[in-house]
Amino acid sequence: MKKEFMLLIRNHADEKKMLSAEEHLSFVKKCEVHIGELLKNGNLIGAQPLMREGVMISKNGNEWDISNIDGNKEVQVGYYHLLANDIDEVISIAKNNPEFEYVPSASIEVRPIKMMEVKTGFVYPNEK
Repeated sequence: MKKEFMLLIRNHADEKKMLSAEEHLSFVKKCEVHIGELLKNGNLIGAQPLMREGVMISKNGNEWDISNIDGNKEVQVGYYHLLANDIDEVISIAKNNPEFEYVPSASIEVRPIKMMEVKTGFVYPNEK
């Protein structure tokens, strides 16, 4: 039975500004091909880029801190929600992501998704 994983794509906030219009278009097209291959192979549940603007919310005691992420050095720029047999398969998929070819600061966090709480038996909702 395949397991669910999340790939969290990160890079420097302004890194893609260094790409020419042609390079950016080439990057987007390679992402489209990569996504198509994941769909064809039955690995893809979902994938989307994230806008660079947004806010970070945190709480310290009774005080809320809401700050813009625009100035952050590193930001999450997208995600892939995948099905795979094991973490080795997901790592192999992640290594083929076009982000690495175009963005030197790119990194991908690979995380298994918890489907159920062992102690309580609670199953997390899933729309698949």
